[in-house]
Amino acid sequence: MPSHLNNIQTVNGYSKDAYTYYPVLIVGAGESGIALGCRLKEALGFDQFRIFERQAGIGGTWWSNQYPGVACDVPAAFYSFSFSLNYKWTSLFPGGSEIVNYLHEVCQKYRIVDKIQLNAEVSELRWLAEEELWEATLSHMAPGTGDMSQRERDLLIDEKGRESVYLRQETVRARIVASCAGGLVEPNAWPSTIPGRDSFEGPVFHSARWDYNVDLNGKDVIVVGTGCSAAQFVPLLTKEPYNAKSVTQIMRSPPWVVPRLKPPFGKKKYEKYSPKVFSRVPGLARLFRLTCFLIGEIDWFTLFPNSPFGEKHRKKLEAKLIRHMKSTVPEKYHEILTPDYSVGCKRRIFDAFWLPCFNDPKVELTTKPITKVSPKSVTIGPGRTHPDPSDTNSKVSKDEETLPADVIILGNGFEIQNWLHPLKVHGKDGELLQDVWESRGGAQAYMGNAMDGFPNFFIIFGPNTATGHSSVILASENMVEYSLKFIKKILSGDVKTAEVKKESEIAWTKIVQERLQDTVFNMGGCQNWYRTADGWNSTGYPYVRELSK
Repeated sequence: MPSHLNNIQTVNGYSKDAYTYYPVLIVGAGESGIALGCRLKEALGFDQFRIFERQAGIGGTWWSNQYPGVACDVPAAFYSFSFSLNYKWTSLFPGGSEIVNYLHEVCQKYRIVDKIQLNAEVSELRWLAEEELWEATLSHMAPGTGDMSQRERDLLIDEKGRESVYLRQETVRARIVASCAGGLVEPNAWPSTIPGRDSFEGPVFHSARWDYNVDLNGKDVIVVGTGCSAAQFVPLLTKEPYNAKSVTQIMRSPPWVVPRLKPPFGKKKYEKYSPKVFSRVPGLARLFRLTCFLIGEIDWFTLFPNSPFGEKHRKKLEAKLIRHMKSTVPEKYHEILTPDYSVGCKRRIFDAFWLPCFNDPKVELTTKPITKVSPKSVTIGPGRTHPDPSDTNSKVSKDEETLPADVIILGNGFEIQNWLHPLKVHGKDGELLQDVWESRGGAQAYMGNAMDGFPNFFIIFGPNTATGHSSVILASENMVEYSLKFIKKILSGDVKTAEVKKESEIAWTKIVQERLQDTVFNMGGCQNWYRTADGWNSTGYPYVRELSK
């Protein structure tokens, strides 16, 4: 490849068809985008790339989710890059702000901050067959509007015009494009099954778009959802500085709650001494990281297989977790907090505060669904979502009840299955990637990383690369290292394009879906966000992981 094609440059000068050319264009400045940028410099010695980020800050999911109590729920030693370990985590499970600071420090260390352009959305990609380049539509956004959900931006445009969100648009081109768009960014909408949203007089917001301008002091708060995010912020709402008068949490079905891992030598000693010890003892931090990895992999072998061996170990763990739950929460919650599906089918909650918070008389938990929203109240029931409403032996009430409500907070998850949204990617035949996926049964990619018909396009943390037991950063790093093998050949001129064969992609996907049928994700008896309504699992990875060195 001519050397000038490996440099960022303006093509065609002042003419109307002028554009900026990037050898490598990266979509997203979260963990995956940061990892790819750092490794391009470290492994390939290459710095002619640009990272475009829609949001107003670096950090991806950790920038989006700034709710009270947001924190890592796997040990932080395992939630950091292998190429840039952090020896100075202040706790085993650090908060979101500390994780964002770490990601900023990594960007500074590898000197890629100037490679990141914020408030810039890559909205569309189109492969130009003759030029063998990607053409990207780049929208420069009003600061902060990229932090909104797509629905919020659409509403703002309807109200104030397109210029209220998009300041200008340009077309750029790139030899290589890597999508590093995260999954926990676009929040789910208000549940369509709940009427009366427009009549409610108080504020309504999603935990991923936490509104700190809303004063919760002395307010009656309704929380919809009991996922990992809600389990972190609900215990704080009745305490300083929030001081809510009451919190009622609406639960569809109970999660399996696992006691959070306790730090070695106790919380106080770990937080006091671990930064010093990890910094001074060569190899200790990496050994601790390996230990965390191996503990997680034990789960894979013992909990996730749909086999007699896996069932035996799940039953054993389930009994232990039920005992823990019953010893922690008031008896009135025992029945509704007993899951009716196998542990591991849904993502588990690793908890130190959620179950204990139900001893607070200001916090209530119910499985009665919201059936109506009024200006200053919500109606729950009649009916219940758990236990089964047809179970006549259950003591859980199904009676209708009206609750005062000043604020409603949605903790109802994210659009996980809407891969790459809102980015539109058109391949060699002009076909939209999402349409290809739909025609083949669901979102998919060879090794979770590449699709036939979409040359020089790499997906970092793509379909079927997530697990229910391990670190997201580990998965991202593996995808980065895999992609670099092909990116290196393209940049060196050994090949012009890299593209997986159609038969290989289809064969890989077939194997993945078959293997997932033998896991608790698919056969555990629950409705989870790993699978679509028709049963396609585009999220889970059915194999053990390889630990990056």
